[in-house]
Amino acid sequence: MKITAVLFALLAIVAEGYAPQPSKASHKFKLSEFKQASLGAFAAMTIASNVMTAPAEALDTFAFSSSTVLSEKVVREGLYRDYEVDIVQQTDDAESTFKSAKETKSKKGKYTALLAVLIVGSFVIPMAQYFWYVRDDDSSDKFFAEDVPEPPTKKKWF
Repeated sequence: MKITAVLFALLAIVAEGYAPQPSKASHKFKLSEFKQASLGAFAAMTIASNVMTAPAEALDTFAFSSSTVLSEKVVREGLYRDYEVDIVQQTDDAESTFKSAKETKSKKGKYTALLAVLIVGSFVIPMAQYFWYVRDDDSSDKFFAEDVPEPPTKKKWF
């Protein structure tokens, strides 16, 4: 962490070299400018180091002990009084609950047939509903009728 803060401070110092500089003829070395530059670099380094480190109260402290926590006592509110409950830590059961490969393979045909019936039904039922709905409609017969009137003749240019 401290190395990172120092690198940030050095970067701030080096970045000043890319700023526009006055001509060298008029620039004389002044002790006050050097003090201001070093003070600015020190302030940047101090700020960077303070930002990069956590405060002491934020650090987690872990008390090492030889005992293992098996349960936790929690105070619960009851209807007539408060009471303490021991919450025991439970572990997951890692036993497999999947069906065996043999049982899955033996019932595969039943589920394949069921899926096929559902898919075919999803296509056939809407079509049957549509044809039931339009069975008495004669608009298509009128549209495709044989007695189509002749279009009127257009006038010619001449």
